[in-house]
Amino acid sequence: MNPPTALIAEDETLLAENLRQELAKLWPELSICAMAPHGQAAVDAALRLRPDICFLDIRMPGMSGLEAAAALADAWPDDEQPFPLLVFVTAYDQYALQAFDLAAVDYVLKPVLPERLAQTCGRLQQALAQRRLQDNSSENANAPSMQAAMDQLRQLLQTPGLGGSPPLTPAQPPLRLLQVAVGNTVLMVPVDEVIYFEAADKYVRVLTAQKEHLIRISLRELLPQLDGQRFWQVHRSVVVRSDAIARAVRDEAGKLTLHLHGSPDKLAVSRMYAHLFKGL
Repeated sequence: MNPPTALIAEDETLLAENLRQELAKLWPELSICAMAPHGQAAVDAALRLRPDICFLDIRMPGMSGLEAAAALADAWPDDEQPFPLLVFVTAYDQYALQAFDLAAVDYVLKPVLPERLAQTCGRLQQALAQRRLQDNSSENANAPSMQAAMDQLRQLLQTPGLGGSPPLTPAQPPLRLLQVAVGNTVLMVPVDEVIYFEAADKYVRVLTAQKEHLIRISLRELLPQLDGQRFWQVHRSVVVRSDAIARAVRDEAGKLTLHLHGSPDKLAVSRMYAHLFKGL
């Protein structure tokens, strides 16, 4: 039996090394297969190395730990390799910790305390043992572990303030007008005319039936300002107006593609958001 493997994603080198050393003391059999300095590096390394466990710092530059987990879930291959067990490393307050508890995702607080990390190691060892039993009794052990991870991540992604997204202000009405700077002019673009938004580095592409605009804001910042009933996130980089969707087409591999009213563009739906499209 191969020893279990783990990936550590942490942008602060000293904290990453401290976690590695503490894990070596508490769980000598655990092999640390990669140390990733940011979220995208964690996703790339995890897809390449297929670790059993990912320790993800919740706040990292660029892609947060939560966003990295969601991106990894979207890209994880449909084979018999189970999706990694997730542990988030966080300095959050009690409100956010309750979100992790409700989603049944394990976490450790910064600075990492050996006693608390020992509890996490025990839970991980138990979970891996259960997976081995499933491997012996099921042809596709990845299905239940992947579904559980997707459910957990969806729940966490909806939690205000997690993963670097700004907290919601319930009293604030949904955004109705976009102020788009074009040279010395500010265009007032009704949000109801937008077919979809797409993240583009530090900007967001705004697609209407007539034009394309660029606004200097991240999709993470924009999303809480939109009416969640009208605008659906269908990919980590795409939000579409729901009544602009003409149909969702599933290919032989199970991938969903959206066809739109008012635009020839076709939008891919990631695995994380495929649950939005279920025929009645």
